[in-house]
Amino acid sequence: MRLQALIRKEFRQFRRDRRMVVMAVMAPIIQLTLLGYAADLDVQDLPVAVCDDDRSAESARLVAEIAHAGYFVVSAEATRSADLVALLDRGEAQLALHIPYGFQSRLRAGEATVQLLVDASDANTAGIGAGYLNGLIAEHGARVLARRVRSAPAERSGPEIDLRTRVLYNPTLESVYYMVPGVLGLVLLVITTNLTSLSVVKEREAGTLEQVMVTPLRPWELMLGKLVPFALVATADMATVMAVILLWFRVPMQGSYALLFAALFLFLLTCLGTGLLVSTVSRTQQQAQMTTFFIMLPSMLLSGFMYPIHNMPEWLQLTTYAIPLRYFLTVIRSVMLKGSGVGELWPELAALLAFAVLLVAAGAASFRKRLQ
Repeated sequence: MRLQALIRKEFRQFRRDRRMVVMAVMAPIIQLTLLGYAADLDVQDLPVAVCDDDRSAESARLVAEIAHAGYFVVSAEATRSADLVALLDRGEAQLALHIPYGFQSRLRAGEATVQLLVDASDANTAGIGAGYLNGLIAEHGARVLARRVRSAPAERSGPEIDLRTRVLYNPTLESVYYMVPGVLGLVLLVITTNLTSLSVVKEREAGTLEQVMVTPLRPWELMLGKLVPFALVATADMATVMAVILLWFRVPMQGSYALLFAALFLFLLTCLGTGLLVSTVSRTQQQAQMTTFFIMLPSMLLSGFMYPIHNMPEWLQLTTYAIPLRYFLTVIRSVMLKGSGVGELWPELAALLAFAVLLVAAGAASFRKRLQ
C-alpha cells in the first residue's frame, strides 16, 4: 500500500507538471518525425553541371538520362570545360560532367571516356552521388554495347560476364528503413533518461524529498516508486513511436514482435538506471541536464547511429562496447529488416541484460547511499 500510494503521488505530480507531460507525450513523436526525415541519406536532386563538347545524339541521350534519373538536376550547362570548376567553386553544382568531342564515335567503338569532377567538401553526399552517376553512365554504355551486338552479332568478341545482383533485406535501398529504427533508440534514450534524471533532483531542490524520507517508506520502495511511473510513461511512448515507425514510415517488420519488445524493455531499463544514477549524483537540475548531455553525445556518435563503427579507429571502436545503444541498434535493425532471432542476436541481448542489471543496481545503490 505504501508503494501504491507513492506511485499515485508520482503520477499526480507528473500530471501537474505540464512541461514534463509535453516532453513525455509529444516530444518523442515530434523528434521521431523530424529526425526520421532529416536522417535520410538518399541522394535526391543533386545539382550536376554538364559540358557537352560532343553535341551528338548519344551525348544528348546521356544528359537526358541523368536529368530524368530522379537523383540529379542539371543545374548548369557550360560551354567550356574550364567553366566546370568555377561552377563547383560557386556551389552551383556538386558534380560536374565533361563529355569530350568524339564521345559518340568512341562509345560505339567501345572506348569512350568522360570526366567527372566531384565537390567532396561534403564527402558522404559526394561519394553517394558519384557512385550513382558512375552506375548510370556504366548502364548507358552497357545499353549502347547491347544495341551494337544485336545489330552486328559477329562483332561480339571475348567472354562476357552476366552479373545479376540480388539485394537482400532492403530491396529498394531506402535509407529511412535503416535510420528510423535507430531514431527510436535515440528518442527513448533522450526522453527516458532526461525524465528520470530530473525526478529525484527536482524534489531535492523543492525540499519535498526530506518530507518523503521521514515517512515509513523503505529506500527500495522510494526508488521503485520513482521508476515505475516513468517506466509506464516510457512504455506508452515506445508503443506510440513503434506505431509511427510501422504505419507512417512503413518500415517493414520481418522478425518477432516478442523479441523486439524484449530488447526494447532491456534497453528501457538501461535508460531508467542511467537516469536514476544521474539524478542521485546531481545536486541541481542544471547538473543533471549537463551530465545527461555528456552521456547523450557519445552515445549518438559512437553507437553506429550516424557513423559506421568499423570506420572508426581501433582504439575508439573498443569504447563503443561500453555504450548500450550500440547493442540495441544492432538488435532492432536486425529484427525489423532481416528477421533475425535469438540465435543470431544473443550476444547483443546478453550485453543489454548485463547493462540493465548493472545500471539499475548502481542507481539503486547510489540512491540508498544518498538517503542514508
